[in-house]
Amino acid sequence: MLFPTSLVGSYPQPDWLIDRAKLAGRFPPRVRALELWRVAPEYLAQAQDDATIIAIRDQERAGLDIITDGEMRRESYSNRFATALDGVDLDNPGSALDRSGHPNPVPRVTGRIRRRHAVEVRDVQFLRANTDRRIKITVPGPFTMAQQAQNDFYASEREMALDYAAAVNAEIRDLFAAGADVVQIDEPYMQARPDKAREYGLEAVNAALDGIKGETALHICFGYAAIIHERPAGYNFLPELAGSTVNGISLETAQSNLDTSILTNLAGKTIILGVIDLSDPEVESAETVAARIRRALPHVDPTKVIVAPDCGMKYLPRETAFGKMQAMAAGAAIVRAELGG
Repeated sequence: MLFPTSLVGSYPQPDWLIDRAKLAGRFPPRVRALELWRVAPEYLAQAQDDATIIAIRDQERAGLDIITDGEMRRESYSNRFATALDGVDLDNPGSALDRSGHPNPVPRVTGRIRRRHAVEVRDVQFLRANTDRRIKITVPGPFTMAQQAQNDFYASEREMALDYAAAVNAEIRDLFAAGADVVQIDEPYMQARPDKAREYGLEAVNAALDGIKGETALHICFGYAAIIHERPAGYNFLPELAGSTVNGISLETAQSNLDTSILTNLAGKTIILGVIDLSDPEVESAETVAARIRRALPHVDPTKVIVAPDCGMKYLPRETAFGKMQAMAAGAAIVRAELGG
């Protein structure tokens, strides 16, 4: 089928599960932020499962083809995995600048980064048991985790990033074994810090994917629209991803009105095309979505396009997110019919 649809990863968590006002009033946490949860610890896992069921059913009702767990169990896209690794002092966080230039508490690396156990395998198993559609799970990328850490151990950031890559590689193998159809690496800091990404970011991503059998994707973006309000006209780091071993590239085009001719540099890659503007509280019409898809078609192989939002929907009101998903599915259907697919 042409133009299958999917979330980037996250979907709004219910107000009964997480304090959304506190969540929106801070930068995405890099260390654990247990104070955000509204449910007592002894009931939290059950509540997260229930919220995941809601996220799955909303995606199905909206007509999406590739289903995620909505990242209901996460305080942010990265901290759940990054704080589950050996080599991190969780009791004494470090500090690092976020992509907007503000200091943020981050994991402090005091030893070798190692994955001590699977982190998201149960998430995949639960997702697989609760939908018969294709499923995708996301994991933070090694370059981004290295940028979101205070290095008090390694001789270089590159060395640290490669150990993060080894941890991600082990996790991805287990995620596919647990039933994932697609595993996505989230690497927003490749756009935020392109010079370092050129220095060792691609090496780390390729190491994370070394020997992996299965459909993989990499998400690169300008940041959550609720937090990062200014959008550049184009990516600082995108054509370089043609040199990665990842199968698909997830990027945003709607809010930034991206010049989609840059996609010609990614020939051979599946393009996960961001066509939903998460800075706009209004739900797009299906025709608006269709027009955004059409903008890309002169520059990509239509058989290698997946339609998605620009970024994660975590910070949207739930009714808005659901409406935007419906519009996305309807817009993809319009263009699919035009191409006879």
